Amino acid sequence: MIDPARLSAYIASRICHDLVSPVSSVTNALDLLNDPGDMEMKAQAQDLLHDGAEKAGARIQFLRYAFGSIGLNSGAADIHEARKITQNFVASHRPSIEFDIQTDHLSFSHVRMMMNLVMMGIDCLPRGGVIHVRIRNEQVGLTITLTCKGKRARLRPDIANGIKGIEPEDGWRPETIQPLFSKIICDGLGGELTASESDETVIIMAAGIRAEG
Repeated sequence: MIDPARLSAYIASRICHDLVSPVSSVTNALDLLNDPGDMEMKAQAQDLLHDGAEKAGARIQFLRYAFGSIGLNSGAADIHEARKITQNFVASHRPSIEFDIQTDHLSFSHVRMMMNLVMMGIDCLPRGGVIHVRIRNEQVGLTITLTCKGKRARLRPDIANGIKGIEPEDGWRPETIQPLFSKIICDGLGGELTASESDETVIIMAAGIRAEG
């Protein structure tokens, strides 16, 4: 499907892309604080520094789970902690998020799957909106459903193709690799990943996931 070396390089680039904005805010704030200026300017710089550091911290914590080794741990994950990490990550972007989780067990792999679906959900809501996460134990296995609603909500072609493993005409790139990575995770859990759109709503679903993760 894709050379492992290229996959890891593109994932690393995607992580760097997600961290550029908040880290740049921190850098700019430090530059302002080092310049002589009035107290109002320094107060604005401190607000910028706090905001940038908070967003960077939230994204690093989330990305370590979604892409890193935390998502490979065995056993049950802390659902409350997973929700909090995901909420903080989404808060550093435009949409908001709601949860409807009715299961007593989520493995680290399940949470990793959910987080990667949330990343796609954010990309489907460029103008903001609401991501509703529903998790149920079905007869066919665990099902994670994201309903993403918002102004100009759109299932981008690269996302629709990526979850099918279809390579873009100009090849895989850091901007288009995450949906493919989500498919790889879902396939590894024995599930099926699908997506559809209608009337400013995008639905992304991972179904038939092994209960033990």
